[in-house]
Amino acid sequence: MRKITHIRKGFSKLLKEDKLKAVAECVKNPSEFISLLKSFWHSDEEKQKQFDEFSENTISNFHVPYGVSPNVIINDETYIVPMVIEESSVVAAASAAAKFWGDRGGFHAEIVDVKKVGQVHFCWKGEKDTLTKLMPDIKAELLKNTASITEKMEKRGGGILDIELIDFTDKIDNYYQLRVTFNTCDSMGANFINSILENFGHSLQDFFLRQDNLKEDEREVEIVMCILSNYTPECLVKVWVECDVKQLDGVDEKLDGKAFAEKFKKAVDIAHVDVYRATTHNKGIYNGIDAVVIATGNDFRAVEAAGHSYAARNGRYESLSYVEIKDDIFRFTLEVPLALGTVGGLTSLHPLAKQSLELMGNPSARQLMMIAATMGLANNYAAVKSLTTKGIQQGHMKMHLANILNQLGATENEKTLAIEYFKDKIVSYSEVEKFLQLIITK
Repeated sequence: MRKITHIRKGFSKLLKEDKLKAVAECVKNPSEFISLLKSFWHSDEEKQKQFDEFSENTISNFHVPYGVSPNVIINDETYIVPMVIEESSVVAAASAAAKFWGDRGGFHAEIVDVKKVGQVHFCWKGEKDTLTKLMPDIKAELLKNTASITEKMEKRGGGILDIELIDFTDKIDNYYQLRVTFNTCDSMGANFINSILENFGHSLQDFFLRQDNLKEDEREVEIVMCILSNYTPECLVKVWVECDVKQLDGVDEKLDGKAFAEKFKKAVDIAHVDVYRATTHNKGIYNGIDAVVIATGNDFRAVEAAGHSYAARNGRYESLSYVEIKDDIFRFTLEVPLALGTVGGLTSLHPLAKQSLELMGNPSARQLMMIAATMGLANNYAAVKSLTTKGIQQGHMKMHLANILNQLGATENEKTLAIEYFKDKIVSYSEVEKFLQLIITK
């Protein structure tokens, strides 16, 4: 039975060493646990202090592999793309897809729009017509009161784009919303947006308090909350690959290029009609996108939330990518919302995030959106190609072989023998285990 352990109050105020000792009391071998966690501390105390300050109650670091996908051609520019992910075969799949499409014109990408959204949620008991008539004056006041906050962003070409009144009173009594759109240039802009929205909330209340011509209860505004939305359907990037179907000859030894293209399209079409397939299909897309987002210090949770919401924008959850075959031209496209930044936050603080951006030539936020989306499409292509040809497990499990061998405690010699043995065989945990037992008994 699991041991129930209570950490004393005031844990967050303890020194790091004391936090570590307190937590270690919850495991079977406290000293081993402490040694393990300390082994992941950075040898540079200043860097470790910086990592500790990224979050709270930090007692160690959790290492995830940092790989690269080289020679990724996007709009005729070549990139080395850093990818932080622990899943076997993702980087290999992206790299293979990049090589394949690099010989066929590379990836093509464009930014559809870069609008981000924030909301002031409020309740007001008056008539909507009255509120609608007051909106021009409300807008003017809100913009005036935030001029000092938006000044620098406006000089960079960004700022507040629009303020729209949304009526939800048919769903919740007296509930309205100010939906505000922003351009935050190269920053993700969360703090910028939230600061403006909170200012809007106070300004809205002050505005109504000064309206002497309104009834007493109409001069009161309840601000429920002021917060950005991670759903950014107008911060959108589109990336695609295309070629004549004859250029797909040889992808599958059993099918010519046209037949492969049609089978590939059918697999993607299935992800548009079946939510079970769509979920796994889109997860594969985010294998590539998330790996770049994490490597650059951006928020992969926000990115995924936006993407999955966008996948359900038609009333059902479906594929984020789609295929067209017209006049024997195969075109595979991904359209996805991506609110990313290249300045501020962890992108400026995390040393590897800064190096990741430098590795890619210090891209703008727009360029980073295209790079991340490209890796999503690359992984999606590789996954669907495997599924419709040799199957996903053959390549995936070959990449996973090293993990299995490590789990089973194989020696370096046993690993060498296993890699050679499984070159032309299906890899599974049980088969690797049998192989190791066989060579041990010989």
